Amino acid sequence: GVLIRRVSAKLPRPRRPLLRLALANLHRPGAQTVALVIALGLALTLFVTLAAIQTSLDAEIERAVPQRAPSQFVLDIPSESRDAFSALVKREAPEAKLNIVPALRGTITAYGKQRVADLKTLPEGAWFLRGERGVTYSDVLPQGSELVAGQWWARDYAGPPLVSLDREAATLLNVGVGDMMTVSILGREIDARIASLRQVNWDTMGFNYILVFSPNTLAAAPHSLTATIDMEPKNEGKVSRALLGAFPSASIIAVSEVVGQVRTILDQMATAILLSASVTILAGIAVLVGAIAASRQARSYDSVILKTLGATRRQILAAQALEYALLALTLAALALGLGGLAAWYVITGVFEFGWAPDWTIVAATLGLGALLTLGIGLLGSLPVLSVRPSQALRRL
Repeated sequence: GVLIRRVSAKLPRPRRPLLRLALANLHRPGAQTVALVIALGLALTLFVTLAAIQTSLDAEIERAVPQRAPSQFVLDIPSESRDAFSALVKREAPEAKLNIVPALRGTITAYGKQRVADLKTLPEGAWFLRGERGVTYSDVLPQGSELVAGQWWARDYAGPPLVSLDREAATLLNVGVGDMMTVSILGREIDARIASLRQVNWDTMGFNYILVFSPNTLAAAPHSLTATIDMEPKNEGKVSRALLGAFPSASIIAVSEVVGQVRTILDQMATAILLSASVTILAGIAVLVGAIAASRQARSYDSVILKTLGATRRQILAAQALEYALLALTLAALALGLGGLAAWYVITGVFEFGWAPDWTIVAATLGLGALLTLGIGLLGSLPVLSVRPSQALRRL
């Protein structure tokens, strides 16, 4: 607020009288510029922060959840029930698309010549070395993966154990095609040679694994199945009921429900911030009304002097409108900068998401706040215009 007063005082005087008068009112003695900037500026900053955070989170959800994400995930399907599971789903939802993969748990115990147990600290970002992770086997390249190094094994491969590793994991571990990895699965350590590296698209909402083994390595081991089902929303309920009745040990995750819960949580957060911002903006409005009341006498005398010098009511109102417009634009610029910076830090630093606010919504929110400031200022100025010079001069 002090900075705005000082800057407005040092700016060159505009040639237009109304604009010159409006600029002078921002730094005149007794001006309430500082109080208004603190109160209204904080409120507008909170609104900008809220709008930018909420729209960025919405964009992240839209980006992370594909337009055609699987309808359901089904876990812990008995491996011997693969055909029965497929038949049941097709009976209840003939249009459904199924993707069934084997599921096991394994722990990486060594890579290259390095034993994980001998590491004092894990390589930065190597979260997959902490405890058990999901592993699978497949005779074809999994969906959502792209082969970037090495070759995929043949469908009838029957040689020593082979494994395909995620490229980012390989970079973190400093290993490549031809190196060895040791994975403990069901209490047995399996030494497998890295046959290929894959670029995994983790945003496909499918089953993505760091480690994919050749089928001959794990097919005989006890394991369960996991599946994704892509079907029409109208069939989700009856498919779920049929699966739970036929496979009571299976767990079903409805993608739409999960996304809905996430949106509910985000909406609750947004509502809480909105309430806080609303309280602040109400306090700012109260400060604005108080500032108008406190300066009414001075503005009345200004109005009388201007009328005596020949100014019309429209010109006086225009000067005051320009004053509040300059203040609103200044506050909007400050709110956009500070609120945008705060929202950017929350999105990228706290949530670690991509920065993608909807600037149309942010600008609309900011514009509404600026118009509110201008409107209240003008409404408070109307009584000043009705003061007659003769009445004011008699009180001098």
